[in-house]
Order: sequence, then C-alpha cells, then structure tokens
Amino acid sequence: QVQLVESGGGLVQPGGPLRLCCAASGRTFRTNGMGWFRQAPGKEREFVAAIEWSDGNTYYADSVKGRFTISRDNAKNTVTLQMNSLKPEDTAVYYCAAGYRRPRTVVGSYDFWGQGTQVTVSS
Repeated sequence: QVQLVESGGGLVQPGGPLRLCCAASGRTFRTNGMGWFRQAPGKEREFVAAIEWSDGNTYYADSVKGRFTISRDNAKNTVTLQMNSLKPEDTAVYYCAAGYRRPRTVVGSYDFWGQGTQVTVSS
C-alpha cells in the first residue's frame, strides 16, 4: 500500500498564493506518477496537475495552466502544488493521488488517494 498525506490547504484571498504538499510513504515503488485532483461541492472530481517520478514531465488542466506549478522531490517522496493567482472557482477539496497507469489526467489511472485538503478562495 501507499499512504498519501496532504497539507497546506486553507483560506486565501483572490489573487493570492497557496502551496499544497503531498507526502508519500509505503510501497511507493509501485507508482510512477503523482497527480492532484480537486472536487467542488456538487461537482465531479477533476484533474488539476500531474508529474512523472522518473523524468519530472508535467501535465496541467487548461484551467490552471500558467498559474499552478507541480514539482517533486524524489529523495523525500513529496510532491508540491504551487498555486498562484487563485480564483474563487479554484475553491475545492484538493486530493493527492499516486498510480502507475496512463493517461495521468483521469481519476481511474490512480490507485492511491490522500484524505484531501480544503482550499477556499474568498475575500
């Protein structure tokens, strides 16, 4: 099994930054990619960003491209999502996920999920 723990959520004003971190432990060798997804009330869980453990190749949803940056630290088994220029529509519970299937942009490609962290963008 792989355990994922997210941290860094909270309340932020529109236009502000926030950084989320995901720490992976356990049988992490069973995964080769990490992703961030989010789910707003009444909506389906949607892809935000993903990264390959091996070469750091990244993927982004169009809605966050240019504002969010995903990065990884292989030595620490952590993945970070730096979110800038946040908008009210970014408000959601953000989930970290780990898996080995492709494409990286769909929920079904991930086997392990964190508990989620709330991000609220409001003035």
